[in-house]
Parts: sequence; C-alpha cells; structure tokens
Amino acid sequence: MPDAVPTQYAGPEPLFEDQLRLLDGIPSNPGVYQMKDSSGKVIYVGKARNLKKRVASYFNRPDHADMKTTVLVRKIAAIDTIITSTENEALILESTLIKQYRPRYNVILKDDKRYPSLRMDTSKPYPNLTVVRKVVRDGALYFGPYTSPPAVYQTLKIINKTFKLRKCRDQVFRTRTRPCLNYQMGLCLGPCCLAVDPERYAEMVREVILFLKGRTPDLIRKLKQEMNAAAAERQYELAAEIRDKLIAMETTLEKQVVAISDFMDRDVIGFARSAADAVITVLQVRAGLLVGSRNFYVSETLAADEELSGACIQQFYEQNNDIPEEILTPVLPDGLEAIQQFLESLKPDGKVAVAMPQRGPKARLVEMAMQNAKNELERRSKERIGDASLLERLQQKLHLSRLPLRIECFDNSNISGTRPVSAMVVFEHGKPQKSDYRRYRITTVQGPDDYASMAEVLKRRYGKGAESEPFPDLLMVDGGKGQLGIAVSVLSELNLTGRFDVIGIAKKNEEKGELQDKLYKPGRLNPLNLDREGGLLLLLQRIRDEAHRFAITYHRARRAAASVCSALDAITGIGPRRKQKLLKHFGSVRAIRTASIEELCQVPGINPKIAETIQNVLSIPLTEGH
Repeated sequence: MPDAVPTQYAGPEPLFEDQLRLLDGIPSNPGVYQMKDSSGKVIYVGKARNLKKRVASYFNRPDHADMKTTVLVRKIAAIDTIITSTENEALILESTLIKQYRPRYNVILKDDKRYPSLRMDTSKPYPNLTVVRKVVRDGALYFGPYTSPPAVYQTLKIINKTFKLRKCRDQVFRTRTRPCLNYQMGLCLGPCCLAVDPERYAEMVREVILFLKGRTPDLIRKLKQEMNAAAAERQYELAAEIRDKLIAMETTLEKQVVAISDFMDRDVIGFARSAADAVITVLQVRAGLLVGSRNFYVSETLAADEELSGACIQQFYEQNNDIPEEILTPVLPDGLEAIQQFLESLKPDGKVAVAMPQRGPKARLVEMAMQNAKNELERRSKERIGDASLLERLQQKLHLSRLPLRIECFDNSNISGTRPVSAMVVFEHGKPQKSDYRRYRITTVQGPDDYASMAEVLKRRYGKGAESEPFPDLLMVDGGKGQLGIAVSVLSELNLTGRFDVIGIAKKNEEKGELQDKLYKPGRLNPLNLDREGGLLLLLQRIRDEAHRFAITYHRARRAAASVCSALDAITGIGPRRKQKLLKHFGSVRAIRTASIEELCQVPGINPKIAETIQNVLSIPLTEGH
C-alpha cells in the first residue's frame, strides 16, 4: 500500500538546549555541514555560501513544510562544518562526502540496474567497440548508456554490418596468426594479421563516432560527398561500398525522432514527486534528435526542487563523459554559477549552459521530460503496490511473524569440497539489493560438508551483535530440512531465535514424482503446500536461483584464479613481476601456452632460456590444486 501522507502537522516538539547550542560557533564562511544523529551517523550533508545562515534556517521556524524535514531536525545531535575557499569547492566536497557516507536524507540517484554502454579506446592503433556495464574515466570514449540492453546490441549489429571495425577482443587480437571469418566475409579489414593503413582505419573510427554521437545527418552528408567523389574518379567499387553505408544510415535516421530543429546537443531534465519519493528523467537530444532517456529514483529526500535539480545535474554528469552544450531543467538549481563551473571543469572543450525555458520548443521539451517522469513515478507506485500485496500474501501463507520486506538467502558452492564458498543475496521489497550481496570464503571446514559450511557462514553473518544489523525479516537457506535445522541451531546459539523468520527451500525430486520445489519451516515435518500460489513460489525460487548464481560465479572465479596462479607459479624464474608482465602482454595463460619462444621473448624480462622453460612447463597438463 502507498505510504500515508499526513494532511497536517501540529509542529515539532520544543528544541532542547543542547540542540540550540549546535548553532554556536558555526562560521559565516562558505563550506559544507554534516548533520549527525545521536549515534554519530551522518544523516545529511549540505553546502552553503553562508554556513551560519543556512544551518540556522533549520531551527528558526516553528515547523517545516514537510514532515521529513521536521523528523531530520529532531534527530540532529551534532553538526560538523568544513570551511572552503569558494562555493565551487564546497560543491565538490559535498559530492565527495555524500558518496562516502550516503546519508539517508540526501538526494542520491538510484538506477534500477547498471545499463550497458559501448566503449572505444581511441588510444590504441586499431580500436574496437565493446559492451561494458561500468563507465570509468580512463580516457576511452563511452556511448550510452542504453536503457534497453537489446538496443545496444542492435546498435552494435548495425555498426558491425556497416563499418569494418575489428570484432575480436584485445587478447585475441594480439595473438591471432591468421584473419578470422569476419575478414573472409568482408566485415573486417583484418588488422590483426594484415598491413592495414592506420589513417584509413582512423577515418572509419571517426565515422563510427559520428554515428554513435547521434550525428547521423552529418555522417550522411560526408558519405554522399565521398560517394560522388569516388564515382567522379570512376572508383565504382568504392562508390558502391559507400552507397551501401548510406542506405544503412538513412534507414537508421528514419527511425529517430526529431525533437527540435536547431541541431544542438542538449539534455532535458524533468522530475515528478510524491510524498515518499521522486523520479528524475533525463532526455538526451543530439543534433536535434531524441536519442535516449534515463530514469532515476530518489527516496526519502528533504530537497526542495532547486536542490533536487542541482543534485541531479551534479551526480549524473560526474559519471557521464557525454556532457552536452545545454542542459534544460524545470527549476534552476541552487548555486547555479558553481554548478556551471563544475560542469565546464568536466568539459574543457566548451561551455555548458544550464537554462530554465519559459516558452517555445525548449519549454515543450521540458514538459515532455516532466510527463515521462510522471509516468515512471506512476508505474513505480503501481509496481510497489503489487510487490506489497505479494509480500503480504507470502506472510499469510507461510504464517510469518512479520512482513518479509528484507529477505536474505544463502547458498554454498564447492566441487568435492575444494575451495568451498558461500554467498548471500538480499531482496528488499521483492527486488534485488545488490549493494548488500556478500561472498564468503569457507575457512574452517575440511572436505565436502555443506552443513558445517552453512553453520560457519551464518555465524559470520549474524554473530557480530549490533554490527550484524540490519537483520532480515526472513532468512532462507538453500536446502532441505537438514540445512534448515543448522540455521535454527545457529540462531539459537546466537540468541537470535524469534528475531526473524527462517525457511528452507529444496528442489523437487522428479524421480519421486514431485511436481514443485519444497518449502520447510521449523517444527513442521512436511513441506508447505503452495499449489495455488504459484507467484509466491516463483518469487522464492527467483531469490534462491540468484543466490545459486552468485555462489557459482564466485566459486568459478576462485578456481580460475587458482588455476592461473598454479600454472605460472610452477615455473622457475617467474616471479610476481614477470607473471604480471606475461599476463598483461598475452591476456591469458592459454595464450601464453600457445606462444612461440620468439613471441615470449618480446615480453620485457623474458630471455630465450626462460621462454623455453615456460614452454616446457606449460606443455604439461595441470590438474586443479597443483
């Protein structure tokens, strides 16, 4: 159910003298203030041109326009201030502290998922495109993110069919000895093995960048000129090749929506708010064409619209290399001048204008962004209501003592007892909370003993007293009655019996004719029957499968790391530095194993004698654990 919204608030309780003393000694300089609760936890970070005036504004009113600000003021037990030279320095410091402490009442943009982007490292002689989920400031070009994963692969498919960039990964590119099938099909120039003109390849890269930046009209004009020039010089094969590119580009252009006719790059911000949360939408317009959008979710924010707008701009472009010439917003942000200086420091090649249009095409773009944000907020509200209903039914059907808003699930993974690991996944309100996922390396168990492994990891998770909080509302272990019994025993040993509910989930035994997975509760001999509640069982299975995936992934990573270490560490004369250089040069042990002595000698520090030793040792098959 949606959060109740109070229609009237009678006013806060009288401030204690200790709170009034918080104002003493606060300077009037620009800087950053940190509000802390009685436990010393930072609950809000803000910036101000005049710290004394800004902090006093929280206390010099009998009540506040919204309940959340009133709650914040009640919780303030201490205020720390940091003086800065300028408001711009305060802006940067505020951002750093928010990322460090993640205060509950600050604006923190949340994405439901990490969307894919396309990455191109133009510092390499023959760059290619790769799909990545994380954007870092490493000097490479990033395009996106694409809110629909199929969209990024469709874009990559168009580029691969139209342009002849290499498709292979870097480690394959370095070690390939003959051109691949893409070269045979005319989809790659084969720079891995053939002498490809760097300037010709660089020109192709520039065309791809134009396309990915939404400059399709500019690219089309350029290609038409090249096609006509090739035809005039009777280079008909080249002209036909460019013609095919033109057809592909024009087909793509027809699918793009014209947002505004001035061909300018801009982002358009809109937001919608409810009593509980807010949604911010960013529309991306490139060369006048609407090329994408992203939605961000903000919960429990105290921010006014001006602060919401400023926080959105600051946090979004800190992680985004593609900063446009203009940013349109429904409300000008607090500290506009400092924010514009901050943006220009990230975009040294030109100025960035932040504007609030009142009429005309730009104002209509802002209205479009606001409508998109409103639609997304309504969708989230309906989804939240559906999730709440599902959890309420789960509580009733399983006879749980509390609503399972936070569910934690554990799963073990090992092969014949080697390198055992465990993993915990967390679902809050029916959705994965990946920042709370945890991986555990089992350290006290010898051999394949799932019960002992489960006991160890549960003690490590819940045996730290207050440091173990937050506790779940529902603990789920992957396994039958045995694993459930271990969980109950551990919780009893830790004096946590009754603190939260516990269930076990076991896969169906098809040989015995079982039709569905089984759910077990403490003190109950037979599994629970969820025949008519398929949605509930599906939710629990999804959580269990996610725990299984997370554990398996970690176990495979451990095995792979051990395999790499054991293979190279077995070679006399190969220490950590040479091992690092070999892996950096070849990319994998497999590539090192297939390299010739001459190729090995190209690595700094590797002479013919050591290269021969490497070949001799790596030619012997290694089993896991050696």
